[in-house]
Amino acid sequence: MDKPYVVYGRKGTGSVPVEATLLLLGEPYEVVEPASQEKAEAGGFTPETMALINPMQQIPALRLPNGEVMTESAAILIYLADSHPSSRLSPAPGDPGRPAFLRWMCFVSAQIYGLIWVTDDRTRLAVEQSHEGVIVSRVRERMAHCWQMMEAQISPGRFLLGDDLTVLDIYVAVVSAWGPRRQRFYEVAPKMGEVIRRVDQDPRLKAFWAERFS
Repeated sequence: MDKPYVVYGRKGTGSVPVEATLLLLGEPYEVVEPASQEKAEAGGFTPETMALINPMQQIPALRLPNGEVMTESAAILIYLADSHPSSRLSPAPGDPGRPAFLRWMCFVSAQIYGLIWVTDDRTRLAVEQSHEGVIVSRVRERMAHCWQMMEAQISPGRFLLGDDLTVLDIYVAVVSAWGPRRQRFYEVAPKMGEVIRRVDQDPRLKAFWAERFS
């Protein structure tokens, strides 16, 4: 019997879209969250043990039922959706919507999600404490600008790419809550904002959002 998927992550982080996708797919999974050194033996991970799973020491990471480990949230989401074609959580290869799907999954990951590395720990780039506020402000404006650029180039239907919910919708629902946060997102991307409000209210995910991404 195959083992369940194992998600390395925690509440409110980039593991949430992975968890939400597995939930929609009906796949059994377990979440391993950070733990203190003393509690690591109970199943949590420490920076040291996380480095063995992902040398970048970043979450999320996903252990597949065959034991292989995947990292990079966009890659994980695309893989899960593609490996369950009946779910329609991604346009299939050859579908006219496939290029846009791949484009925007990579865009959100590289242009927006990647900037969270700066705001999560302001000392990473700030030489002095007085620089921190300026750096964070500029990063958040960059994120807002990227959302605005995406907004200008898509024509959503019920969801971002048309009538079917995809992992892109789930990804944007999570990432749009970071950085400049939802209020700013709604200001610069009102069309996408309407879609994401719909994703928030999806009855299959509503309880999950309340528990893992309130």
